This record gives sequence, C-alpha cells and structure tokens, in this order.
Amino acid sequence: MIDHFKRLGITTVELLPIHGFIDDRHLVEKRLSNYWGYNSIAFFAPEPRYAPENTLDVFRTAVARLHDAGIEVILDVVYNHTAEGNHLGPTLSFRGIDNASYYWLMPDNPRFYNDFTGTGNSLNLTHPRVLQMVMDSLRYWVEVCHIDGFRFDLASTLARGPNGFDSNSPFLTAVRQDPVLASAKLVAEPWDVGLGGYQVGRFPSQWSEWNDRYRSTLRRYWAGEGNLIGDVSGRMTASSDIFNHDGRAPRASINHVTVHDGFTLADLFSYNEKHNEANGEDNNDGSNDNHSNNCGHEGPTDDADIVALRRRLRRNQLACLLLAQGVPLVLAGDEVGNTQNGNNNAYCQDDEIGWVGWEYLGREGDDLTDFIGHMTDIRRRFPQIKSQRWLDGRRVDGSYGVLWLTPSAEEMSEEDWNFPEGRFLAYVLGPVDNNRNPIFLVLNAAPETIEFTLPKMPEYKTWNRVLDTAEIDQVGVSYASGTVAEASGRSVLAFAGSV
Repeated sequence: MIDHFKRLGITTVELLPIHGFIDDRHLVEKRLSNYWGYNSIAFFAPEPRYAPENTLDVFRTAVARLHDAGIEVILDVVYNHTAEGNHLGPTLSFRGIDNASYYWLMPDNPRFYNDFTGTGNSLNLTHPRVLQMVMDSLRYWVEVCHIDGFRFDLASTLARGPNGFDSNSPFLTAVRQDPVLASAKLVAEPWDVGLGGYQVGRFPSQWSEWNDRYRSTLRRYWAGEGNLIGDVSGRMTASSDIFNHDGRAPRASINHVTVHDGFTLADLFSYNEKHNEANGEDNNDGSNDNHSNNCGHEGPTDDADIVALRRRLRRNQLACLLLAQGVPLVLAGDEVGNTQNGNNNAYCQDDEIGWVGWEYLGREGDDLTDFIGHMTDIRRRFPQIKSQRWLDGRRVDGSYGVLWLTPSAEEMSEEDWNFPEGRFLAYVLGPVDNNRNPIFLVLNAAPETIEFTLPKMPEYKTWNRVLDTAEIDQVGVSYASGTVAEASGRSVLAFAGSV
C-alpha cells in the first residue's frame, strides 16, 4: 500500500474511525454491521477487529511505517455521539455513569435526548468532565500513537452551547490553547443535523473544513449544468468567499468530490439514482441530492462511447480537484474505478459492496493511479496551486495573482461572467516565489469542442501543454503565445508558460 500511495503522490492518509465501536442493534438484526465504525464507545482504544492481537502495538507500528515513508496519518474521530443511542439504546458506559452530564437532554423532559447528530444522542462538551475526556483522548493519540491530526465528525455538535453553535465554545477554546495539539492538523466536518448546524466557514483560523460547496458545484458542473462558471471560479481558488476572513488561509478549504459517504467517483458517472436496497431500508436511506450523471445508461454498460465518456469525466473531476487551490481529498479506490453498484450509503456493507475493489488496477482507461500521480506532480511543480496566500487580480505594477480570460484571451468582463449557459472557464495563475512559470488552466464542460487562444504575454513566448484529459496518455505539446488551440468537449487542459 505504501508503494501505491507513493505512485499516487499523496502526503496524508485519513483513516475512518478506529476508536472501539459496536454494531447497532438494528444492523445486527438485519445481519449487517457498522462497517465504517461511526458508533464509538471507547475513545482511548483502537478497534480490536482490525488487529485481534496486540492491537495498539500493531496500530502504532502502522503509523510508524507510514511516517517512515513520509506520509502523515489523520484519524476520523467521533466525539459528537456514542454507541448508547437514544433512550431505548443499551447502557454501556456513559449513560450508566452520569447520563445528565455526558449527554444533551431535552430540558422539559430529560428522559429523552436532544439529538443533533441523527444517531439518538449527542455528547455535551460544555460539561468540564466530558470536555476533559475528549481533550485527554486527543492528546493520547498524539502523544502515544504520534497521530498527525484529526477529522472531527459532525464538528458543529462539539461546538454547541445552550444557544447553538458557538465559535468560542469550551471545546474550540480548549483546542486553541492546548500545547499538545498546537502542531496537529484539525479538520472539521462543519455541520450536524440540528437547528443551525450548517457552519461552513465559521471555524477558527487554525482549522480546515470539509468544503461541501466545492463538491456540489463541481458535481453539477461536470454533470452538464450551465451558468456555473462564476461559482466554479470561486471553488477552484479555495473558496475565498467562504474562508477568506479572520486570518484564515486557502488551506481552510478541504476540497472533495467523493468521500466514504455517497457515490464513488465511478458511480457518480454511472447512476442517476441511488440503489441502496441491500441496506434493508427500502432504498429510503442515503442522500437523494447527488448531482450525478449516468451518461445515458443506468449502471454498467458495454457501450464504448458511454464507457469512454465516463472515464473522461472521472479524469476531469480528479484534474480539477488536484488543480484547485486548497487541500485536495481523494477517496480511496476512486483511482481504480471502485464501484458500490450505486449504493451511496454503504456504511453497513462489510462485503463486496463496501470493500474497495482492485480488479481494475492496471486496466487501461480505468486505472487512474498514474494519472493522479501526474496531477500531484503538476501540483508540486506549480506552487501557486497550493499557495497559502489569497489570490488578487491585476495589480498596479502589472503583476497578478489570477487573470480570468475569455476564449479569445481577453480579460473577462461582467458580461462574460454572465454569458448564458456558460460552461467554459480559463484562467492564468501568476508566478510566485522562486517559480517564474505561470500556469494556464482551461475547463470546458460543454459537449462541443471550443477554440481558444493561448494567452498573449510578451514575457512568455511558449505555452507547454502538461495536461489534456481528452487523452489517456499525457503527451506534452508546445504552442507559441497567441496560438489558437482547441479544448475538446468535456475536458480540462493545463499549460506551463516559459520564456
């Protein structure tokens, strides 16, 4: 796996929950299991089913091996609720110790739980002992297991007070001043299911956040929806409209198109509807708001044109993800076309549906491992893509952070931004630091080929193509400044400027 990670060019692995957890009663009755592990009950112990003998030592060794390879480890942690469920759930620990302290209870009827998480209960981190437990747990995983950071599931619940979400809550304040966590990466899933739970952009400056605005915009864009170029421009430049405040940097935006929860990348372009029948809930679970596109056929097909289009759209999403400013998050298995057969909520499927299928590894057109490696190499070569400074446009001295261009290479006007059904977006990210080379990016979500002019910049005589998702093999081609080129329908291109 480490060799595979290095081919991909990734720097960090984020693990689904490894804290000790149990299977929900309703899943056991259906002969299913809590495969993802979002049902924690032991915040200081790794789940033994992942390594039945010497569990902690095995986990610490795995972290050390990844560190030796230069790969960080982030844990997905679930401190927003526990496996004890609602008032009908099992009494396993906290309910029996001090129910009124550990959980949010209904003020007028404390037999019942105030459920912000959709799981039956919510941990109350405003209580000093509950907060102490969570902070001790975080420090334990950093100090004993050398974890590099955490992704906090339903993080809005952790920051709730009596009046809802509070950016100065006891939890966020404790994390802010804790010396052990000072160097840890902190990532919020910035919502929960309670009133006022959607808090994207409102976490403190040292936090990053899962950016669902990136996900929905880029899904809609490559599904064929028009009139999105203004929104796409913001998502490709770290969503400054959401995160550029209070000293935050572009790293605040964790960009993703697919994660464990939802369609895989292959399924995103193979299914218009979810197919969750195997979960035993009559296909009523899982999101109906997927912004997917089956490319003309629901599910698997041997139609060569549909297969080719699906592969290209997968490359487009991955290209945008790795060319966008902010931090890219790739779902394991998307690089090899992993499918869940249209299931967009495979949390209970410890079988071929939920497992990552590696059968397409090495299969031309479906295995995108080397393509992702090529994209991460581009990301390393052009520091302006991963800049920690917010972009500006044309400056007084003529320099620039970003130039938005029409197909004729003119700077865009307000009229251009409002072009009816516009699906073409092109822009130049200017050189930064010691890298003198700009990068010119072209996104064409229109079904037809669009001609465009390479930017006319006297200081850059040549534009070298480093990416064209219309091609499976990435072959470099050079163009003179001002040359007219073509962007195939539904494609992403990138060019490096040189003197």
